[in-house]
Amino acid sequence: MTRHPGPRAPRRTASPVLLLLAALLALLPALSVLAAPDARAADGDGPAVSLSKKEAGKGGDITVSGSGWRAEALLMLLICGQSTPERGVVGGTNSCANADGRAVTTDKKGAFSKKLPVTEPPKPCPCVVHVATVTGEQALADAVFTVAGHPTADLPEQTGGGKLAVLATTRLEGDSSLLTWFGAPPARRLVFTVGNLGSAPVKDPVFEIGTAHGVYAPQWEERQWRGTVAPGAKAQIKLPVELSAGAHGDYQVSLRYGKKVLAEQPWGVGRPWGVTLFWVLLCLVVPAAVFRIGMAVVDKVRPRPAGSHRTRTPATRRRPKRRGRTGTGTGRYATTAPGETTAPGETTAPGETTARGATTEATTNAATSTDATTAVLPWFTPDSAPSENRPRPTTKGQA
Repeated sequence: MTRHPGPRAPRRTASPVLLLLAALLALLPALSVLAAPDARAADGDGPAVSLSKKEAGKGGDITVSGSGWRAEALLMLLICGQSTPERGVVGGTNSCANADGRAVTTDKKGAFSKKLPVTEPPKPCPCVVHVATVTGEQALADAVFTVAGHPTADLPEQTGGGKLAVLATTRLEGDSSLLTWFGAPPARRLVFTVGNLGSAPVKDPVFEIGTAHGVYAPQWEERQWRGTVAPGAKAQIKLPVELSAGAHGDYQVSLRYGKKVLAEQPWGVGRPWGVTLFWVLLCLVVPAAVFRIGMAVVDKVRPRPAGSHRTRTPATRRRPKRRGRTGTGTGRYATTAPGETTAPGETTAPGETTARGATTEATTNAATSTDATTAVLPWFTPDSAPSENRPRPTTKGQA
């Protein structure tokens, strides 16, 4: 009996999709092992600070180095008391030696190295070297440091039951002075009401005031309020706010407590027109003064053409009056001496009287007239001037 082979059953082959999924499942543990170090590095990637010494006395110095900071960021280095890296700076920068701090700018890789003088902070140790950004996004790091010879005390008890919240709208109080119109820093007071929603009192809270202009990030400054807010109570707080000199435009004032922004308040600052007026006057007065000085110098040093100098005519010297010769008489009329000439061409007889000063006045008037004619008409000479002593020309037919 011959056996005929029947139809063969089709052979099942694995789908390419299933094979790919199986390969991925097989490689998943290896991928997780390879990615674990990168994740840990990402978690630990951040601002870091290291010190050349862990302990030093007052008057020495230490070298503070850092890495992982933002490129070309401005940092402030401070030695702070009553602080630990875990709790941070308790009481804000009031616990730090602010007068002896140092500023440093990171390089393009976010690293820096700076010498910091060792001084005693206002609060007892434990102490830290506090490094924080001044502008832009806030970042900070603390490194444990011991100031030799500085007193040590326990940290204040941490009360986590206190919680502040703003209960009413904030406002800005104060007006600009006349100096602000000429570029002085504008100043206001931020007024707000807070309430303690927690179960523990909040004593001497430290707020942060931030001012932002346009699209720039706010610049934060710490402001501490002296007082205690009991649980369930509220308090009105006034904090000073000040801008830089010459600031104008639209600003945004922010209030932050801890890591939470409590309120924001817009602030429109007018332009200091006094500064603009000053520069306009300066641009007008200075060129005018320079022009006047230059013209005076040019007029002083330029050459004079010949004959341009004015000659002053000397004033006619007034001749003193001539005193007439009188005789022995003492009255109004005097007797002239024998043979004395009283007038041109006339001779008085002995004992003849003439008016006193007649001859003198006539002579003076004639001399003055001659001098005046000579001064006014210089082309006449005494010889060419008409005179009474010259004989008159005779007319035709008269001898």
